[in-house]
Amino acid sequence: MSNRLFQGVVHQMRNAIDRAIGVIDESSVIIACSELGKIGESNEKFSPDALSGADLLLSDGYTYKAFSDVGKSDYAVFVEGTDELAGRYASILSVALNNIKQYYDEKYDRSNFIKNVILDNILPGDIYLKARELRFNAEVTRVVLLIRIINQTDISAYDVIQNLFPDKSKDFVINISENDIALIKEISPGIETKDLEKLARSIVDTLSGEFYTQSVVGIGTSVTGIKELARSFKEAQVALEVGKVFDTEKTIVSYDNLGIARLIYQLPTTLCEMFLREVFKKGSIESLDQETLFTIQRFFENNLNVSETSRKLFVHRNTLVYRLEKIKKLTGLDLREFDHAIVFKVALMVKKYLTANPIKY
Repeated sequence: MSNRLFQGVVHQMRNAIDRAIGVIDESSVIIACSELGKIGESNEKFSPDALSGADLLLSDGYTYKAFSDVGKSDYAVFVEGTDELAGRYASILSVALNNIKQYYDEKYDRSNFIKNVILDNILPGDIYLKARELRFNAEVTRVVLLIRIINQTDISAYDVIQNLFPDKSKDFVINISENDIALIKEISPGIETKDLEKLARSIVDTLSGEFYTQSVVGIGTSVTGIKELARSFKEAQVALEVGKVFDTEKTIVSYDNLGIARLIYQLPTTLCEMFLREVFKKGSIESLDQETLFTIQRFFENNLNVSETSRKLFVHRNTLVYRLEKIKKLTGLDLREFDHAIVFKVALMVKKYLTANPIKY
């Protein structure tokens, strides 16, 4: 796309600028030039990224100027000559070509279109019009995976994920922020949550095993119809935030498997505080020490089975019963009764939620 776009502009300007002009890409190859014979030649001395720190660079009878509409410079223009006029031509060309590329990307680039859809930056009525203009299949089933990078390394996680999903007609990898990357994946209608979790696991394992980059992945629900992608993206965000509160050890969090944690996340904090005051006696939940809380956790993990829990904790059954009686005395809740156990479990999750104070989307 860029080659044809830039060559068209250079061709129109060659009569107005009575000098050789052209564009080199990030691999230092000339992709557009007023002298057609130079197209395809490599200029290994220069790369746009190396030129990005300089205003103008003069060398070997040419003036170079880098440009790009993203974080790093992907292209550079060159103009024959090293005089002041050549510098002006290079500056004008870089501004013109950059603006044309931005306009073209905004109008025709599918990735930019998808990014606007998931971020709700496009009017609902315009989505299908733009999809038709781009010949974009709007009715297939897709899912959004949000990959959050925990530790930054010299390796570009965005490039790694792009290489993992090279089919740009079906899969879209989009930079959301410095640490967040969205993968919009086209899937078959029969794909289940466990299959998506395997896919997410392969991403996490590749980043950590080969590139020492730690990450977590939130998975939204599968949706059919491009307008629903924004919902899947928000669900992936919620999955990450809820997982950060309730499942801190998990690196893969699916919105479908959040269970009651999803409900708690959606409650107002004032309602949560009121619930805790009603369930517990004043200060009673704070009076539970770490050993007691650990015992409660193991009791829940073993389905309220006293014998199994005592065995896993390496304590006598009577010791565990004594601890449960102590909890009942402090809180008024007998964890051996199913209804009381449910209330206590929810209350602990609510307390954890209030302490974490997660970001809501």
